[in-house]
Amino acid sequence: MSASQIYLDHAATTPLLPQAREAWLEGAALWANPSSPHKQGRAARAALEDARERVKKALGWQGEVLFTSGASEALAIGLGRAKAERRLVSAVEHDAVYRAAPDAQELPMREGEVDLDALAQVQGLPGRAVVAVQSVNSETGTVLLPYAVNPLVDRVREAGGLVLADCSQSAGKMPLPDADMVVLSAHKLGGPIGIGALLVKDFAMLEPSGGQERGYRAGTENLPGALGFAAALEAGGVESWATTAEQRFDFRNALLRHGEVLQPGVQCSHIFAVAAPRLAATAMLIRMDAMGFAISAGSACSSGTLKQSRVLKGFGIDEDLARRTVRVSVGWNTTPEHLDAFAEAWAKVNA
Repeated sequence: MSASQIYLDHAATTPLLPQAREAWLEGAALWANPSSPHKQGRAARAALEDARERVKKALGWQGEVLFTSGASEALAIGLGRAKAERRLVSAVEHDAVYRAAPDAQELPMREGEVDLDALAQVQGLPGRAVVAVQSVNSETGTVLLPYAVNPLVDRVREAGGLVLADCSQSAGKMPLPDADMVVLSAHKLGGPIGIGALLVKDFAMLEPSGGQERGYRAGTENLPGALGFAAALEAGGVESWATTAEQRFDFRNALLRHGEVLQPGVQCSHIFAVAAPRLAATAMLIRMDAMGFAISAGSACSSGTLKQSRVLKGFGIDEDLARRTVRVSVGWNTTPEHLDAFAEAWAKVNA
């Protein structure tokens, strides 16, 4: 195995699963527009609706599924067209959330969780609110919306509000939280780029806009993408990966010997934020890339910038530590040997 083959940036995008690639190619053969009334169009429509039902079944979702171009569009629809007067977002959300709701009120964090006291204060204001929170944070791997006990969801529901869960980094890796709307991105779980979904418990929560997807999203549906999406979900989640959770946490512990793993709150086992003892994140990326390892410094949409990560600042991580922090994320084709090789290289660079 060559070090140049080791990819540890799965939180940015994950290689296409073989099952998803095959399904995408099958969808490409159904070239007709699913909205066309002729025979070819009806065949494409039948395949699209079958993919929709397969996505619902694979995720155990009882509501509706809107196919989108990805998580960013799903967020734009969920936040932009929710029947609510106010938008609330956690201080550590992805930039796409802020683009979808630029006037949203920010909820501060406390000890790796959304501050429920602050939530209670703003929930007391007039007007229905939709609250957007990541299920798993994309830069630190912090679990913000656990699927079992979820006091944030309970608080919002008691106040008559809606919860939008950005599950881009958790779908296929843990069960969905009990949310009113769920955002998904296929390419984060081994599916094709260019397809995502907004899961909605009830269309009555959204204002329609006309066009396709039951009148809630305009644009010709991406049939190959939808078939690849469904196939990726059906291929199996984290339980089918080449590494176990225990091996991934052992990997985290190995990195701790030559750096600091940031753990603001409860952590998942597939995304780790690691601070080098001396080198800045940009220098670490260059060093590790030269040694054949693909990692990143935070979210791929903003990692090209040199300013401090807004997310790490939101978690209360000081500027110096944030400046030295990189993100290491694993996926379905990461092997124990990959983890061992990276841990060895990390130790060598930071000795």
